[in-house]
Amino acid sequence: MLVKKSSKARLSPYRKLFFQLGLVLTLLLIYIALEWKTVDRYISDLEQITIENEEFIEIPITQRILEIKPPPPPPPAPEKIEIVTNEEDIIETVLESTETDETEFVEVTEYEKIEEIIEEEEIEKDVPFAIIEESPVYPGCKGDKNALRQCLQDKINKHVTKHFRVDLAQELGLEEGKKKVYVQFKIDKTGEIVDIRARGPHVRLEKEAIRVVQLLPRMTPGKQRTKPVRVSYTLPITLEVLK
Repeated sequence: MLVKKSSKARLSPYRKLFFQLGLVLTLLLIYIALEWKTVDRYISDLEQITIENEEFIEIPITQRILEIKPPPPPPPAPEKIEIVTNEEDIIETVLESTETDETEFVEVTEYEKIEEIIEEEEIEKDVPFAIIEESPVYPGCKGDKNALRQCLQDKINKHVTKHFRVDLAQELGLEEGKKKVYVQFKIDKTGEIVDIRARGPHVRLEKEAIRVVQLLPRMTPGKQRTKPVRVSYTLPITLEVLK
């Protein structure tokens, strides 16, 4: 006798799998049933909640109180004017004139001399050489103000040309062309050279410029409003490097 059913249609090999799936579904339904929460609500509870949450604000009734001002004080009573009869005779007095006659001569024997005190204003700030009234005087310079100013510049330029080491620029290996070193210094109230500063393309050139300016002699200080002042001076030194 032939078997009509196929061997693949047998469910017995999958019995354990179906049992496990059924067990998982059963546990899931039990968990959902346990965690399911319901709240019983009634209309009376809702009315009670709404009534309890209502806030009643009492608005106080205010009344505007008018300030009663006291009545103004009564005006003062007018003073009584007494009429006095002049029974005594009035003696007229003659006033002497204080004006002097033109013919009279008044001699002033003593007088006080009033001296005008002029406060001297001391100038503390540095005055640039370009606007100084009386420029510093280099030793040996003579002439008027303009001649003394030009002489000072010429003497300083000759001094720098004589003492500055021109070959130093080539020793430093600088590029070919003109190089400038700017030197700033001040001539104080005693004629001394102070506050020397230099700026140039190399540190050694700056030091050399400061050394040369320090060799300048003591000068006659410049004046502003006839008072000795400190004068600031800027000296450009031009060097030409040839290769």
